[in-house]
Amino acid sequence: MSLAQGRPYLAIPGPSVMPDRVLREMHRASPNIYEGDLMEMTASLFPDLRRVARTQHNVAIYICNGHGMWEASLANIAAPGDRVLVAVNGNFGQGWADTATRMGIEVDILEHGLHDSIDPARVAEALTADTAHQIKAVLSVHVDTSTSIRNDIAALRRAMEEADHPALLMVDCIASLACDRFEMDDWGVDVVIAASQKGLMTPPGLGLMFFSPKAAKVRDGLVRVSPYWDWAPRVDPQNYSQHFCGTAPTHHLFGLRAALDMIHEEGLEHVWSRHKALARALWAACDAWGQGGPLALNMPDPHKRSHAVTAARIGAPNASRLRQWCEGQAGVTLGIGLGMAPPTDPAWHGFFRFGHMGHINAHMMLGLIASVEAGLKALDIPHGPGGTAAAAQIIADATASPPVV
Repeated sequence: MSLAQGRPYLAIPGPSVMPDRVLREMHRASPNIYEGDLMEMTASLFPDLRRVARTQHNVAIYICNGHGMWEASLANIAAPGDRVLVAVNGNFGQGWADTATRMGIEVDILEHGLHDSIDPARVAEALTADTAHQIKAVLSVHVDTSTSIRNDIAALRRAMEEADHPALLMVDCIASLACDRFEMDDWGVDVVIAASQKGLMTPPGLGLMFFSPKAAKVRDGLVRVSPYWDWAPRVDPQNYSQHFCGTAPTHHLFGLRAALDMIHEEGLEHVWSRHKALARALWAACDAWGQGGPLALNMPDPHKRSHAVTAARIGAPNASRLRQWCEGQAGVTLGIGLGMAPPTDPAWHGFFRFGHMGHINAHMMLGLIASVEAGLKALDIPHGPGGTAAAAQIIADATASPPVV
């Protein structure tokens, strides 16, 4: 008998759960795109987006997904034949590198595997060897959504400074913005890309670009920039439509306005603390289950884990069996394992991911954990006892004391 009737819960690492408040703001007739309230509302987004990225620098909004932002970021800093260094520890770092290659950019890849964070010393070594300063930028994800590894971006900047190299530091924050602590200006990041569908709790379709004056100077030195991806007219438009290179994504903007209001009403520090506490509850449950079975988290070191997504393995075909049971019998959708094995490999069915980003609270996390524990029992997958109880204790402790950031 299925017990999945009722409101389903999407526990994948993006698109994340859409708050009712965001959906209500989007549920409206099409607005006037030539004058009036839409222009004023759009203008209010830019300072609040800067607050989320912790920057005083430029911000541009695109109509695209995260893959589009990979291309947009590269189009503004490099021409065919230019060279970039990409530190890779998962599917999405590799994806950014592949995009650069297809754009005719020379790519040096520092491969770190799927189970460890990026090593700043290796980046420094590669930059030191580049005595002619041919490398225009270092690219890294903050959180790779496939492996759930969180990289130390501040340490990466320090390594670049120690190498005394002028390359830009470019960071993909698609999975981490408004979930994990990120400090664009304090950490010395030149280009940040993000998207609307994860921590920003808005449907997929908006891409975000934050860039420093140093990055703007690099763009100004290019012979040409793709008209659509060019960030210059987007941040200094002669008319409203130039913000978006055409018609505005009207309803997405209204949704984003509501999401930013929710983030700033809660307070960004509290948003980060909430994600951290709920992630720790999930990890405690996984640790308990792993004591008596094959379940294990991809990143052993909790200090290097994302607070927005958690990648796990449980052996084939148990991950696919568990995902199917949770969705069909409990109304909970878990994420597939991505980039851990080819989809044609039977091992692919041994990996899965928990998404816990954006609009999530204690009862949602506890419901997710209890549903997974029920699935482990129903499917007779070996596991240790007490996962839900361990998570409940973490949440009880977190709510009994001031938030920890």
